[in-house]
Amino acid sequence: MLCCLNPDCPNPLNPDGINYCQSCGTPLVPLLRGHYRVTNVLSDEGGFGKTYLAEDVDKLNERCVVKQLAPKVQGTWAIKKAIESFQQEAQRLQELGKHQQIPTLLAYFEEAHYLYLVQEFIDGQNLLRELQQRGAYGEIAIRKLLLNLLPVLQFIHEHGVIHRDIKPQNIMRRSPFSPTNLQKRKNLSSLLGTIEGELVLIDFGASKQLSETVKTKPGTTIGTRGYSPLEQMQDGEAHPASDLFSLGATCFHLMTGVSPATLWTENGYSWMTSWRQYLKSPISNGLGKVIDKLLKKAIRERYQSANEVLQDLSSYSLVTPQSSQSFLLQRGLLLSTTILFLGFGGIWYMKDSSLLNPLAESQSSPLKTLNGHSNLVTSVAVSSTSKSAMLASSSFDTTVKLWNLVTKTEIATLEGNAGSVHSVAISPDGQIVASGNGNNTIKLWNPFTKKEIRTLYGHSSSVEVVTISPDSKILASGSFDGTIKLWKLATGEEIATLKEHFSPVKSLAFTFDGQTLASGSEDCTVKLWNLQTQQVIRTLRGHSEPVRSVAISPISPNLNEFGGILATSSADDTIKLWNLSTGEEIYTFKGHKYSVNSVAFSSDGETLASGSSDNTIKLWDIKTKREIRTFKNPSKEVTSVAFSPDRKTLISGSADGSINIWDVTFNHSS
Repeated sequence: MLCCLNPDCPNPLNPDGINYCQSCGTPLVPLLRGHYRVTNVLSDEGGFGKTYLAEDVDKLNERCVVKQLAPKVQGTWAIKKAIESFQQEAQRLQELGKHQQIPTLLAYFEEAHYLYLVQEFIDGQNLLRELQQRGAYGEIAIRKLLLNLLPVLQFIHEHGVIHRDIKPQNIMRRSPFSPTNLQKRKNLSSLLGTIEGELVLIDFGASKQLSETVKTKPGTTIGTRGYSPLEQMQDGEAHPASDLFSLGATCFHLMTGVSPATLWTENGYSWMTSWRQYLKSPISNGLGKVIDKLLKKAIRERYQSANEVLQDLSSYSLVTPQSSQSFLLQRGLLLSTTILFLGFGGIWYMKDSSLLNPLAESQSSPLKTLNGHSNLVTSVAVSSTSKSAMLASSSFDTTVKLWNLVTKTEIATLEGNAGSVHSVAISPDGQIVASGNGNNTIKLWNPFTKKEIRTLYGHSSSVEVVTISPDSKILASGSFDGTIKLWKLATGEEIATLKEHFSPVKSLAFTFDGQTLASGSEDCTVKLWNLQTQQVIRTLRGHSEPVRSVAISPISPNLNEFGGILATSSADDTIKLWNLSTGEEIYTFKGHKYSVNSVAFSSDGETLASGSSDNTIKLWDIKTKREIRTFKNPSKEVTSVAFSPDRKTLISGSADGSINIWDVTFNHSS
């Protein structure tokens, strides 16, 4: 079939082989701009044009979306705004479309007096259609949605863009079996659990570049009633917090099946104070508080950034709502067992942690707390040279801080205007500090002069992790875009891109000889890479939820029975030990109640530390497989851990921005 491009055509579909539309008589365009064959109408934008499905004949008939602007509005100003909005969408897709959860702009042009925008085709359906098919979302589904979409919002906001029209219709879920996803999933049958397509944020036609205040012409409404906040509908203002309100309204719609637009028409904004009455099933107090703050009428009381929402989302416990707990208590089912709703699905029954190891000591007071970051500490790294005794920390507050571990004082704050900082690493020779940033870059710093050495560009999404080889020659970076890049540390030259993970890469670790790299991903797998051939040696599967951290043990004479040990931690609350040589799983540590966000080996390889969202740090004896000690973090969840070179102290980063230093001098046999 060939589609007529006359926007007023009542029946635009035509059989192949004819030259004029059989409905309206308009000459048919076999190939728009020489290589787009338009085959069907996807949607009619009313007085502004249509959206078509097309095939790119220059790319083996790969499907794409063609948007046509043909405004029928009256008045010069209205037509000007329609054209401006269309150009704006193309500009935003050009700026942001390299992110895997935002459609890629393929072309933008004028032909036969119409403007056209060609973008990536998302094979899937929007969340409104999904809601109609599957019914109201439960708590686990809403939490997964937030964890999936909030990083995308943080990404666009860090790039100075406000979407202004977030709603279920503008969020697509890719089909897990679409060609795009199948290219990323070579071993579908071996993956654990249900595979869901990733969420994609679409329709940037209403988006706006962020300035001090974004305003539209007085009397002009941008957005959708019920989903857009008061400041946007009443004053034409838009801020990052405005998008967050829309996200909260979207969550409400998906949890209840009730459209905020309907409630807005009947009650204005008063529905936000009583939204719980529409719930189909109970939710935890933690999620309820997050939705409450997203839906605050006053912008100053609302979340100001997506990272703030992520911080609160990760700090509350997903437990059964009080009504369900009471029901179970009446039946004697919660005597010594806590029922945990896992962040990514399922229910887990776990005994009280105090019963797991009666011999394990508990400590609640750190030696020292370092305060300086104003937001979540994403990672901590310690210099392995005894001379410098330096600690580096990174944070969502956009800074890297350097600390003197002896005096426990701040040395310097490094600010690179790179958005949130997701990871930090110190070269083993102590000469370079590297940071992985939310604006897709890596920055290299001289820790002595406190000056930036250079910025590395190449990733298409935020850099989630950086690490440096034992010889201080190679930097490895993992990104939200699912790739790993290798760089020459001395020159910043990119060596290679490793592509096998199909979800964000969250953690990396070099072996002691620098010949192998381990990578942990949101796809629940760990991959071991041969850095000479740049090929995967093997893929380790065993975790049922995303892998949060990987660490490799130094060679220890007491542990040479294994040759080398890899430790991995996951959102499934467990830590696994693996034989690096064979890929065999050695042991699984179970003791944390929630996601284990970070693991680190002591310099002798005999002790493993783990930090968790259950606000604890645990120390494990690798040889005996016993829990040695538990530290109770005085603040929020533990995001990262690292040992000092002398093994006497442990450093942990927290979700509240604090860094705690713990005394870990003890006898393994005690």
